[in-house]
Amino acid sequence: MHTKILAALIIGLSGCASQPDVVERNVGQFDLRLGTAPTRSMAQGLVTPTTASTFRGGLDLTHESGWYVGQWAPSMGIIEGNQLELDSYIGYVQHRFDQAPGYELGVIRYSFPELEGADRHEVYAGFNLAGSRLGGALSSRPGRTDSTLLLELGAVSPLGLDLRLKYASHSMDSPMYHPGGSVEVFNDWSLNLSRPWLGVHLDLSYTDSSLSGSECGVYSGQNSYCESYFMFKAERSLF
Repeated sequence: MHTKILAALIIGLSGCASQPDVVERNVGQFDLRLGTAPTRSMAQGLVTPTTASTFRGGLDLTHESGWYVGQWAPSMGIIEGNQLELDSYIGYVQHRFDQAPGYELGVIRYSFPELEGADRHEVYAGFNLAGSRLGGALSSRPGRTDSTLLLELGAVSPLGLDLRLKYASHSMDSPMYHPGGSVEVFNDWSLNLSRPWLGVHLDLSYTDSSLSGSECGVYSGQNSYCESYFMFKAERSLF
């Protein structure tokens, strides 16, 4: 197992000339959001629609009771090599106050109209209490099942660190072969620590999986890298 360490310093500039990514309007008892950026992170941050291409967009409609429905297209399939994808979801969220208990549950369908047999479903649920979050998701597609557990703890004493843990299990209906054998089940996980310091946002993350060596040739989990990987990032806005 090889451990890679990457240190990156990112300085962000915030400008006022750019157009907003999301437009929000009140329509009676509904809150309507339209935009070219994802308008919702489901299950308290467990499921986040991805931003995949230049041509993307979606809408989100939320009733004051907590019910919501929406559709997001991370790729319109216009650019060569990109497939059309439509993510449709419906759910219910209840968290009126930051310090009061709240929860969310729902289902999202990932559709690929141009690909046969590629559609999949994912059910998700999350619980929130005083800034801490616990959530889970189960995704099913032809030949594969993925389950994910997420834990977020805000401002952990004594250092005031925000902690985020994610653990996922991936199970295949048929083996995935590599030069040293085959894999049917594997797991991956990640740990993220972050906190503000003197106007700089510090972020340290670690990811790993149960696969190593030649097994990484069939890795298809949530992490960017199969084997253990560390990344440190410091971010500061100049304006």
